[in-house]
Amino acid sequence: MALETLLSRLKTAFSNSFDSVRPSNKTTQLSITNPKRIAVLAFEVAGVMSKLLHLWQSLSDANIVRLQNDVVLLEGVLKLVSNDKPFLIKLAAAEFADSLRLVADSVSRLSMNCSNSTLRSFHRVFTELADSGFDSLGWTLTSPKEIESKHRRMERYVSLTLTLHKEIDELSLLESALRKTLLNNSNKNSRSKISDLEQKIFWQKQEVKNLKEKSLWNKGFDNVVLLLARFVFTLLARVKGVFGIGNGHNLPYLSRSLSASAAVYPSDNQNHQKVENFVSGPLKSFNLDERIVDLGKGFFESNCEVLKPPQGSLGDSALSLHYANLIIVMEKMIKSPQLVGVDARDDLYTMLPNSIRSSLRLRLKGSIGFCACDPLLASEWRNALGRILCWLLPLAQNMIRWQSERSLEEKKVYEF
Repeated sequence: MALETLLSRLKTAFSNSFDSVRPSNKTTQLSITNPKRIAVLAFEVAGVMSKLLHLWQSLSDANIVRLQNDVVLLEGVLKLVSNDKPFLIKLAAAEFADSLRLVADSVSRLSMNCSNSTLRSFHRVFTELADSGFDSLGWTLTSPKEIESKHRRMERYVSLTLTLHKEIDELSLLESALRKTLLNNSNKNSRSKISDLEQKIFWQKQEVKNLKEKSLWNKGFDNVVLLLARFVFTLLARVKGVFGIGNGHNLPYLSRSLSASAAVYPSDNQNHQKVENFVSGPLKSFNLDERIVDLGKGFFESNCEVLKPPQGSLGDSALSLHYANLIIVMEKMIKSPQLVGVDARDDLYTMLPNSIRSSLRLRLKGSIGFCACDPLLASEWRNALGRILCWLLPLAQNMIRWQSERSLEEKKVYEF
């Protein structure tokens, strides 16, 4: 009996050792033995993971190359925003930094549920890394294999947790159908249906149970928060590396797939690691020696100032999305003029702000004497509008895409 007890204890200890998240040799050792599970917070955690994965993909080499070779060179951007490339790159860097700040705030809130005091201090050490470049805990991932491993793990957790949510919904529907059927069990068909539903519910419960074991639901809170924390640290290093935002010099290289990216570099000091970066590849052509970070302010505070829309801009007046939709409607009308009726013209007119309506009325008064059906005049106006839309339409499309992505992320706690 004593031998069985000893074997049981050894089995438990062995199993627990594999259940924990093992820090790398460079990472401060954490004693993660907290039995607390994620449980119902799994859906919120999956939403945070999804945002991290989306942000990491946005910082891929291909997207960064597209940013510098396409987005900042759009004619509409140069005409209406700025023709100063370094300034436009700063705006992009600020956008990425602010997105990271928001997701880091979510991780910070989750870390308050951890039993480990080091994990509960996530906000402090993350701010320290952002402002000074010092990674005192060595949480930044520096090995491409390690990053890929953590990335795959989070993708798997998100997928399984999303499936769990759907299966829980399905179980709820089956139980609701059973309750309704029980209220009307006066005939043989009802009894047969009850038996069928009970069988389906039994198997559905088994499916839910299995998914809880595999998904985030049954994972240790401290283990999952450590995974999130290390990926957030790595993303911050990636943002700094790509855009050349740093506080130091010469550090070992961590890159993504192409040499186009800049990188993250940990120092030799394992106990007080300093994460820095430099610019290589395409972004090196942007003279970013003038750092985005104001040393008198924090990293995120400095970046948020750049994002504040100037007075009189569409962003400041909250009309950017409205104008984007207006441009899309105009483009459709120009492409298919035969489909434009009186109602469509009236709808377009009502979408215009009062100031533009007044200006339009004045311009239309100057065109008195021209026939509305004059094919020559119509052709000239159509060509002029087409030339304008060639550079204006991409701005509208990008604006709608930007808004859709953020609306999806806000909604995304996977509709959990």
